Amino acid sequence: MVDNQLKATITEAMKVAMKAKDKERLSAIRLILADFKRIEVDERIEVDDARGLAVLDKMCKQRRDSIKQYTDAGRQELADKEQAEIDVIQSFLPQPLTDTELDTLIDQAVAESGADSIKGMGQVMAILKPQIQGRADVGQVSQRVKARLQ
Repeated sequence: MVDNQLKATITEAMKVAMKAKDKERLSAIRLILADFKRIEVDERIEVDDARGLAVLDKMCKQRRDSIKQYTDAGRQELADKEQAEIDVIQSFLPQPLTDTELDTLIDQAVAESGADSIKGMGQVMAILKPQIQGRADVGQVSQRVKARLQ
């Protein structure tokens, strides 16, 4: 049985937003559910919680990139809209990891993989990725692992 708690939570939040007539939140939630549906149709799978977290993480990253581009172009109203969507998306993500928790996970992954140089970075990241999904930016974690292995 596929674990769909995340999707159920998002669907319930959509109903609440509809009843509250919160158009901005409802719009962002519909974007999330549309992305889930696209994956389910394209890949003929049911989106489980792990995949859902990956999708939400990717959506946040895309919006951060858009905010940077809009800000550089002087389109603050569009950047604000993207930030509002990020806030809604992040409300469904688990609590972010602290720096201390992240350092502990990196240390454990390095010890588990036995990596002693930058060549072992792929093994370390393979161990870390499922643990940090939706709780930390993979790019920043990658930089920290790289610094740790050098």
